[in-house]
Amino acid sequence: MEAISNKITDTMGIVADVNLLYENELQYIEIIVDKYPSLISYHGKYFYRSGSTMRTITGKELDKAILKSQGRTWDGMPIPKLKVTDLRREAIDLLKEKAIRRGRLTEEETRVDDTILMENLHLIDEEGYLIRAAMLAFYKDPEKWVTGSYIKIGYFGKSDADLKYQDEIHGSLIEQIDKTVDLVYTKYLKALIYYEGIQRIEQFMFPQEAFREILLNAVVHKDYSACNPIQISVYEDKIYIWNDGEMPSELDSTEKLFEKHSSKPYNPKLANVFFKSGMIEAWGRGFDKIKEACAKYDGRLPEYNISASGIMVLCKACDKYLKLLNSTEDLYLGQSDQDNEQDVTKMIIVFCKQPHSAKEIMDYIKIKDRSFFRRHYLNPMLKMGQLKMTIPNKPKSGNQKYYA
Repeated sequence: MEAISNKITDTMGIVADVNLLYENELQYIEIIVDKYPSLISYHGKYFYRSGSTMRTITGKELDKAILKSQGRTWDGMPIPKLKVTDLRREAIDLLKEKAIRRGRLTEEETRVDDTILMENLHLIDEEGYLIRAAMLAFYKDPEKWVTGSYIKIGYFGKSDADLKYQDEIHGSLIEQIDKTVDLVYTKYLKALIYYEGIQRIEQFMFPQEAFREILLNAVVHKDYSACNPIQISVYEDKIYIWNDGEMPSELDSTEKLFEKHSSKPYNPKLANVFFKSGMIEAWGRGFDKIKEACAKYDGRLPEYNISASGIMVLCKACDKYLKLLNSTEDLYLGQSDQDNEQDVTKMIIVFCKQPHSAKEIMDYIKIKDRSFFRRHYLNPMLKMGQLKMTIPNKPKSGNQKYYA
């Protein structure tokens, strides 16, 4: 019996109780094995049962299984050579700005050393190393560590083979989101313009708030170990958003995703960074926000196709957009990006003949995203001298106003 027990330990690395028992003058062996929390190998190989067959676990599937058995996730693994000082300052500042604005962090919580901030965000492991989530969120070039950690956008004509033009968004993930949304809604999606009386109205095919939520879901649920970028394919009347990721097994259809469900992000450490920034919600609220945005836009809900090859989201154009697209009356195409920015700049200069706050300027030109406004208009105009501050020695003053 001892020889059998030793053989089990040698081949499988577990301890088993082996007993010789008797019943009706017959002998039989009883082997008792406790339940193990970790995977068990047999001669260095790992197996699992699929129906009536035994399959070997290898490669990426094995890595996932080992991490799961240890209570770890891919984005929680350490990167020994990465230091806090290697992280991009602008990305960290963007997190702080968004977190304070959304009330996820107080100003006092952001006025700490970057190392303490990373610890508070649970991005440093017990050995003192930064983890992969920190690298993805804040490192200037995450592709140095993980191939495919960027977003690819393409505009297609009448067929999937008819690629008209394309772009790639690189850099820290926390910066990629705003850049991607801005680029899609200024270059790839042209607003159709119509008038109600003298009021000029812009109509996009799909609500921007819903698109942002879908993109955030793609970033948080993506399997980065697969090394494939998020891919956005834009057509005249629809958008496809694909990522090589996974959803919880019970959320396998569009209907279930838009029902009440718990939040189980594929990359929980990375998701926590985006939650602290205020960019995503807890408790699976992201899908509620998509539903609300589509309802306000009188548009269709996106359709999810979840399979072993990834998650494909189809966003169809709303009825109003399609009606305008097929109409030849009272319809105007939006101006080019450069012409539009020049017009907005002129509007700001005229408006700021009298001093106004940033919020007042944003309301006047109908821009809601403060980061977009500062990057595209306020900061460039201050740099070029087109605008000046009323309190130049205190640029972040709450009483700051701007004049031309």
